[in-house]
Amino acid sequence: MAVILASASPRRRELLEMLGVRKLTVIPARGEERAPEGAPAAEAVEAISRAKALEVAEQCSPGDVIIAADTVVCVDGDILGKPRSEEEARGMLRRLSGRAHEVFTGVTVIYGGAVHCAAERTEVRFRALGDEEIAAYVATGEPMDKAGAYGAQGKGSLFVEGITGDFFNVMGLPVCRLGLMLKEAGVELL
Repeated sequence: MAVILASASPRRRELLEMLGVRKLTVIPARGEERAPEGAPAAEAVEAISRAKALEVAEQCSPGDVIIAADTVVCVDGDILGKPRSEEEARGMLRRLSGRAHEVFTGVTVIYGGAVHCAAERTEVRFRALGDEEIAAYVATGEPMDKAGAYGAQGKGSLFVEGITGDFFNVMGLPVCRLGLMLKEAGVELL
């Protein structure tokens, strides 16, 4: 049995390797990430992670375990994905400044012909940010491939006052929930 990560995210790969997942293979999903129109954040990330996992499962052996995930930031009911421009990144960071927001990650695990999906929610509180530090952070390039335009595991950590919930969820993989899902799939991590 191989464990397949249906993601090109280096953070997700690092987290799975940190957990000691053996025989890890990365096969990124290539399809368009599209959630049901008007879906709340938890449903949206579950739907996208399910689609990624099902796409990659078509290329794998029946005994393999497939893991896929999708992460978004949600503020005032609006879903913030990855910024498409530096201007959009600055706007996202201004919205998050001095307040709390939610990070949702949908995770799907396929094994034994069954599809198992879940969504995890974590609250993150940002300190107030000035326009100059927002511009300096965006200039690092770090925000450009991250939901909500920040990486809590990188320089974006300078903005995080507190986290309630699974820290690793903010990095893109709800490790505690995924560990339980993998245990059910017969992947022992301890």
